[in-house]
Amino acid sequence: MSALVRNPDQKYTYGDYLAWPDDERWELIGGVPYSMTPAPSRRHQAVTGEIYRQIANYIKTNGGPCQVYVAPFDVRLPKGGEKDEDIDTVVQPDIVVVCDRKKLDPRGLRGAPDLIVEVVSPATASKDKRDKFLLYERSGVREYWIVEPEVKLVTVFTLAGGRYGRPDVYAENDQVPVGIFPDCIIDLAAVFADLEPDADGEDEE
Repeated sequence: MSALVRNPDQKYTYGDYLAWPDDERWELIGGVPYSMTPAPSRRHQAVTGEIYRQIANYIKTNGGPCQVYVAPFDVRLPKGGEKDEDIDTVVQPDIVVVCDRKKLDPRGLRGAPDLIVEVVSPATASKDKRDKFLLYERSGVREYWIVEPEVKLVTVFTLAGGRYGRPDVYAENDQVPVGIFPDCIIDLAAVFADLEPDADGEDEE
């Protein structure tokens, strides 16, 4: 942790978060800070960029209210009606799709988006599969994708009755339907095309 957030026992808020240096990337989950630096790997960026491209092309072609954003993009997840500065959870998912534009403001998004895609690395897998899974389920994110470049798998969770049910799992040459859209398909062959390990053999975020 940096000097500004050196106390792991202290709980922080979005008001604290806004005061931290712009060259540091952080997430807050329940007031606990998680460092998002160093920058994502080349492999992570390639996978994220291709999924974003396919979703953005679909939205551009079909129109409608939905918008897609790529990290860094702040998503504030309040527990209720608290003021922005008192919110204790703000995350920066790799890809976010928002269809209710009333939730958007100059700072990013306040409230649950319709779709979140997290591209995991060994360093972030436990947080994405456990902490963020529970957070996104509780917050009402309609669809949550966990993308694993190392094994070329995509796991899709869909919200039903306030819970994520059994996931659908897709391999590297599959076509993945985007549930929040009627006919959007993500081509995983393009997402994982020519995907080679990073030069150091690791895929850290």
